[in-house]
Amino acid sequence: ADLEPIDPFISTDGRVLLGEPVDAELDVGLAMSSGQSIEAHVLGGKHAWDATAVRTGKTALVETVRRRGVCNRVGFLLCQLLSPISQTECPTIRCTGLSYKDHAVSDRSVQSLTQDELGLPHPKAPVLFFKPNTALNDPHATVRVPKTAQNDDLDYEVELAVVIGRDCRDVSEEDALDYVLGYTCANDLRRGNTKGSPLSGGIARVGAVNTFLEGDLSAGFDGFCPLGPVLVSHRSLPDPHVVELQTRVNDHLLQNGAAEKMIFSIPQWVVFTIKQRSDSSVISYLSQGSTLPAGSVIITGTPPGIGVSQTPPLWLKDGDEVRCWVSHGVGTLVSTIEYDCK
Repeated sequence: ADLEPIDPFISTDGRVLLGEPVDAELDVGLAMSSGQSIEAHVLGGKHAWDATAVRTGKTALVETVRRRGVCNRVGFLLCQLLSPISQTECPTIRCTGLSYKDHAVSDRSVQSLTQDELGLPHPKAPVLFFKPNTALNDPHATVRVPKTAQNDDLDYEVELAVVIGRDCRDVSEEDALDYVLGYTCANDLRRGNTKGSPLSGGIARVGAVNTFLEGDLSAGFDGFCPLGPVLVSHRSLPDPHVVELQTRVNDHLLQNGAAEKMIFSIPQWVVFTIKQRSDSSVISYLSQGSTLPAGSVIITGTPPGIGVSQTPPLWLKDGDEVRCWVSHGVGTLVSTIEYDCK
């Protein structure tokens, strides 16, 4: 459907509805945080990629507060704003690492390479790992941190997320974006790259593919991939490489990057034809010999400024508020960190 930003929500009668903010310029995440109400067009359809996901002619007043309340105006009271793609709609979350030139690069001990954030060389092939769909979390939700991750090494990573709108397999780089439904924001939470951590992995090369070893253990905990607050259609954002990304922790700006600095383009991610091409594409790459079903989420790596790179390292703590922001209508993804059994 030809839509502006989509944000699913739960109405007072428990139904999951698709909504499109009346004010297309509104940052839904910030509106939630400030307690504003959001007026939304109610859409038909069960999924964002349904052809019937068009305006029904009805509007809903969505109360954007964390607590339940009473709404005396026409519309629905929001009990919970939902992720643009639910766990049941998402077959898998495919993740990329070392994606930004100013985040990955190398250290001075490696000849002919320049110094940058992580002290690693630019990968010649995409670095891949997976998160389970149970890692998806809603915008403005609490991220519950299990005891095994409460070790002063929990990191944040703002990422541009790509949502696939129809099944694709063996697609070309030129056609890759035709399969994209839209874009949203993800926070790829994980335990940091601390040496000796049993949940932190290295990188191995398998054929033309770089793969994280064990890194998915720390990234795959329940709720460790907040997503939202809205989905911006590919029609509204034909070139995703123009977006900017930021992270604030307790209102302190820590990440400030731009997708134009990605090493591999988003179409390249969907294709990367097993040949070692320096200009290869993410969507194309991920679809080679492997079907990407509709609803698949690809998170495309993070710009510099993550906690492990700070001096001293800055780890997320119990009670911290994390705000990840993506420009061009995606808005601010707000999450609160809460330790289990504290």
